[in-house]
Amino acid sequence: MSTVLAYTSPAIGHLFPMVPLLQELKARGHEVHVRTLRQQVPLLRDTGLYASPVADSILAVEAADYRASGAKAALASSVETFTARARFDAPDLQEAIDAVDPDLLLVDINAWGARIQAEASGLPWATFSPYTPPLQSRGTPPFGPGLAPMSGPLGRARDAVARRLVIGAVEKLMLPRINSLRAGLSGGTLPPVSGADEMFLTAPLMLVATSEPFEYPHPDWGHAVRMIGALEWEPPAEHPAWLREGPGPLVLVTTSSEYQADEAIVHAALAGLAAEPFTVVATLPASEAGSAGAGRAPGTDGFGPVPANARLEHFVPHGKVLDHAAVAITHGGMGATQKALAKGVPVVVVPFGRDQHEVAARVVAAGAGVRLNRKQLTPEKLRAAVHQARGKAAGARRIAEGYVAAGGAAAGVDALEELVRLD
Repeated sequence: MSTVLAYTSPAIGHLFPMVPLLQELKARGHEVHVRTLRQQVPLLRDTGLYASPVADSILAVEAADYRASGAKAALASSVETFTARARFDAPDLQEAIDAVDPDLLLVDINAWGARIQAEASGLPWATFSPYTPPLQSRGTPPFGPGLAPMSGPLGRARDAVARRLVIGAVEKLMLPRINSLRAGLSGGTLPPVSGADEMFLTAPLMLVATSEPFEYPHPDWGHAVRMIGALEWEPPAEHPAWLREGPGPLVLVTTSSEYQADEAIVHAALAGLAAEPFTVVATLPASEAGSAGAGRAPGTDGFGPVPANARLEHFVPHGKVLDHAAVAITHGGMGATQKALAKGVPVVVVPFGRDQHEVAARVVAAGAGVRLNRKQLTPEKLRAAVHQARGKAAGARRIAEGYVAAGGAAAGVDALEELVRLD
């Protein structure tokens, strides 16, 4: 059996989807080590994994893309964050390699320095992406703005212009920094990359935690990119007593585990659904101080009187709530949105930034929910969107079936084991 070292970026939304892969590796007899958020280390150790924290210096680099205006500015802000963190996560991964002596590396797509270090190490390695990677594909709009697919000559022309304006502009900022990192971190042994696609495809294998029909078809991505379906994992938790009381159809309202000022979704849901025949369960948004995935808003202050049909929770196991849910309202994070769809629950997506506009576009294209622009977010429009989404349950069920067909963690580990056998 092999020794596997996994390395995550400092975000719960990247760690939790990776856990099913790590558990499957462990179940097959592999020795599994993971470096991740310090506050999650005890939890992972309780599951039988060897866990250690990533360097605190990585968390000190704040993700500030939520302050950006527009897709291009948000992508540029992410480049700033990931290149700044790269100078810390690269040596941090090397320290872990020296300590563990692994046979295989599994590295988060957002840990840019660690990915360069993994490539330079000469070890078998793979990238893990909990969201749709920003790779080009025929018939797919460029990543970022959340454009709907458009076929024919007009669609190709639109996508070419948008790609040049968004991705092309970001590449001009990104490539000099990435190539400087590649040269410096590898001692000059790694060649420069010529574009974003080449940078993201440096690993022999990329595991992507989604699949058709939620994701668009990508026949040109090749065998190195494996879509394995949504990977669901939550920390062990007791079943909430109020769920056992049979509260009737639920609407789950989720916000980001990394701060992005999306508490407006909770305000609108509480007000808009107060007189509706639902129980509204809202998980509170992360606090700005906890923007690396660690913190939560300290209380319910600022949300005003809570309607009689609503509950505000700092933490509640989403899976257990979704078993009773009619609709989920999400910020468009892949984790929360796919968790609902995997249960066959349609969604209302209010994207704020990051990859959330792309998630919202895919929800609409798959007929599994409704997209509501954050600038149009009002209690009345959110209430109307919830009722509209209730009619999209068939689309959500189709997506759930597609996730199962993709093979999940077992398919991902099959591909990882193949890497080690081929080495």
